[in-house]
Amino acid sequence: MRTYGILVISHGSRSREWVQLVDEAVAGMRVPDGVPVFGSFLELVDGRLIQDGITCLENRGVTDLIVIPLFVSKGSTHLDEIAYALGLKPEPLLPTDLEPFEIKASVHMTPPMDEDAELLAEMVYEKIRSLSEDPEREIVLLVGHGSVEQLFHLAWRGSLERISQALKKTGGFGTTDVAMLLPDQTKRKLEWWQERKPGHAVIIAPLFLSEGYFTREVIPSRLEGFDYRYNGQSILPSPKVSEWLERQVASFFNRDHYEQKGDKEKWPNVLD
Repeated sequence: MRTYGILVISHGSRSREWVQLVDEAVAGMRVPDGVPVFGSFLELVDGRLIQDGITCLENRGVTDLIVIPLFVSKGSTHLDEIAYALGLKPEPLLPTDLEPFEIKASVHMTPPMDEDAELLAEMVYEKIRSLSEDPEREIVLLVGHGSVEQLFHLAWRGSLERISQALKKTGGFGTTDVAMLLPDQTKRKLEWWQERKPGHAVIIAPLFLSEGYFTREVIPSRLEGFDYRYNGQSILPSPKVSEWLERQVASFFNRDHYEQKGDKEKWPNVLD
């Protein structure tokens, strides 16, 4: 008999506020009765690392782990190394210091957040809405972490472009575009749009899970001297993150449990 547990994985930070925001999102997720949840981190949070979560859930009798990566884009190199360390692929695409985890349970990994571009666009829009005065004459530049590795760079670009298009529709903006910090595209993109549409205001929308070094220091430093609107607000806090987590759980059970058992009544909390 299978016993399910949920392992949420995010990057981690030395900032207590950063970790608390993630914990609140995980705690706000409604899950099937009796299914344990562990919020884990790739690094920087002692006692809450991925191996800690695996061990804790397996000690509670979990035979099947539903792993939910709380990352905004499949372009993150961390997703690749995590999949490798979980035994889901024989080798990582890039060298990694992450060793394979000690794990007995079967692992089922869900997609990252960019698979639901429309919901992610809604989250971003909620944070920048107060900056918007005349959407049709505004340019929203969606800024993500990015990568210098070609395969991951292309994945990041695809993620950002899908979210950008959804954001344009959600907010009714005249123009939306994307830029990465790696490689640094922010200054060039901002110059390009200000030259071509000088009468339009530029809103910078950071695509980061939680506020921190990149939203508070890196982005403002890259755009010093330019005229733009920016409040530095990240996706969290947002109840929609908990909703997204719930969707991942519901999707898993709809696919891998209901079709086999035909018993939806056991999982009412994820079917609303």
